[in-house]
Amino acid sequence: NFWATWCAPCRKEMPMLSELQSELGSDKFAVVTLATGRNPPPAMKKFFNEIGVDNLPLHRDPKSKVGNEMGVFGLPVTLIIDPAGNEIARLPGDADWNSDSAKDILSALIK
Repeated sequence: NFWATWCAPCRKEMPMLSELQSELGSDKFAVVTLATGRNPPPAMKKFFNEIGVDNLPLHRDPKSKVGNEMGVFGLPVTLIIDPAGNEIARLPGDADWNSDSAKDILSALIK
């Protein structure tokens, strides 16, 4: 998930991604977060603390190199990557990761 500290939709979506990690996280599935652009580590930690997220990584892409290479042009953007490293799905904008349909799709992909 590509996000930023200044991104309002990211603030809404990140707790759902945290819950998804709690429910589905395993050796076959992980939610990986990557703050792209100018996101100082203290601001990232503050963002996570304010929204009650403590189980997701705080990776940074300060020059948006990875974001640009992955074709990320707005935030948030979630990519689903298979074990071989291939992108199999992309969802621009915030999503309802708490929905049964989202969890069903991810569960099917994990199997």
